[in-house]
Amino acid sequence: MSKLETPTYELPFVIRPNRYSAKHNIKPVNFYCIAPQAAWVALIGDFNGWQLWETPMQRQPDGSWLAQVQLHHGYHQYVFLVDGVPMLDPNADGTARNEKGEPVSLIAVS
Repeated sequence: MSKLETPTYELPFVIRPNRYSAKHNIKPVNFYCIAPQAAWVALIGDFNGWQLWETPMQRQPDGSWLAQVQLHHGYHQYVFLVDGVPMLDPNADGTARNEKGEPVSLIAVS
């Protein structure tokens, strides 16, 4: 090698920008709320900015309510609003407290 040539070194691994990562995946998640006497039910959570009218739930023939939301990998906080009253999900993966100290349901998406 002459003095003007610079050596070239190859990395022992190749960085691939489009590698698989679970946090980039979006998964459809169904939320069910059992509230047959309710006039309306909404799903609010960190995935929709806690916006009241962002995710209204649809009444099912059996009286339950359903909403499907596309969620990223990780934990998400949410509550059902049943006729305007917050209700925890008895089938949630767990519970936590939001920034205001209020109880919320947790779901883990993988």
